[in-house]
Amino acid sequence: MSTPADRLIRRIDLTGNQDFSRANIRKLLPRAVMDIEAALVVVQPLLERIKNEGEKAVIAITAEIDGVKIPELRVPAKIIQKALLELDPKVKEALVEAIKRIEKVHNDQKRAEKKTDVVPGGSVVERWIPVDRVGLYVPGGKAVYPSSVMMNVIPAKIAGVKSIAVASPPQKDFGGYPHPTILATCALLGVDEIYSVGGAQAIGMFAYGAGCEAVDIVTGPGNIYVAAAKRALRGLIGIDSEAGPTEIAILADESADAENVAADLISQAEHDTIAAAVLVTTSTKLADEVELALDSRVKKTKHSSRISEALNGIQSAIVIVANLEDGLAVVNAYGAEHLEIQTLDAVNVAKSIRNAGAVFIGPYTPVSLGDYSAGSNHVLPTGGCACHSSGLSVQTFLRGIHFVEYNEQAFKDIAENVITLANSEDLPAHGEAMSARFTLNGES
Repeated sequence: MSTPADRLIRRIDLTGNQDFSRANIRKLLPRAVMDIEAALVVVQPLLERIKNEGEKAVIAITAEIDGVKIPELRVPAKIIQKALLELDPKVKEALVEAIKRIEKVHNDQKRAEKKTDVVPGGSVVERWIPVDRVGLYVPGGKAVYPSSVMMNVIPAKIAGVKSIAVASPPQKDFGGYPHPTILATCALLGVDEIYSVGGAQAIGMFAYGAGCEAVDIVTGPGNIYVAAAKRALRGLIGIDSEAGPTEIAILADESADAENVAADLISQAEHDTIAAAVLVTTSTKLADEVELALDSRVKKTKHSSRISEALNGIQSAIVIVANLEDGLAVVNAYGAEHLEIQTLDAVNVAKSIRNAGAVFIGPYTPVSLGDYSAGSNHVLPTGGCACHSSGLSVQTFLRGIHFVEYNEQAFKDIAENVITLANSEDLPAHGEAMSARFTLNGES
């Protein structure tokens, strides 16, 4: 067993702990610091330029920040089709299968119209109506994310959104256009409105209609500057969330396989140096074995430096608990973006989970499966927001609108009640809007 001084990941012993409150657990397991307020200082002037100068500013900011001269803001159809034609057949096959599975899950999220007859002659109909236009952001920094194209486009299309635009950072290696795999995935999904722009300027472009038609909502993950732009423009546009660094928590007992657990922790640490990887376990033996497996695996994997920094950060830890009940208390207080359950009777243990972006049950359901081809959505709440928010879904792109209709008799039956309540709130004009209808009908 390693000593505290040479551990790749810190260890927290909660076997004698009595305080499993959300406040205490989050103090023990903090997220990495993301100073969005500081990023806002950088982003606000950029957004102001885009608001005032439009497309010209979007192109200029991209050249300044990304060092890429955009050939044209909107990617030409011929470039998109070329990317599709040149797509690796194995990648295309994998994408097509993933699309099929994601569509199957999200088709079951459709909302039906519901009519409630409140009283005879008085009804409320709730109709779910899609937003008119969405801007979907697909990051393109340390990796290529065709999966993010699928996770954003598919629920928007199933919701019935008629106008969909995608933005992704331009790449020097590909003539100033987004990565060809991004373009090809859009083509597979029938999206041909794609813009060569990333970062805060992409969010500004969508919000202000700078070089494209303005959108109603922007979704999709991104870096701290994308999150800052979303915060600055929220209200002008709807947003899905301010995405923070990715995170995985694993609840495991002695039945878990240490190599699998280590591999899964590494898979999310691979994203970013501030990604969170947390193991909560009842087994000290498993903790020891996972540490050994991490040490071995990290040295052999491609992004070992990035992964080591993430595992060694304050946001990552192995937590030892006395029993599964305490383990459940920890993971429910933590509210991870991704939560794996690798225990005996994992299905029943998972029924006690209240707070998680998505839950992955059993030894053959790693987060990686959900990232691509499980059918679930991988755009999920981070930073503990799983305690109050859901992941991206068809619902994200729908609004429930009430259509209210009362006939004359139903109106008369409730009028006095409304007038009484209006007067109790010292809003007499509300009541007068009711009584006026009696006057119009010749009633006192």
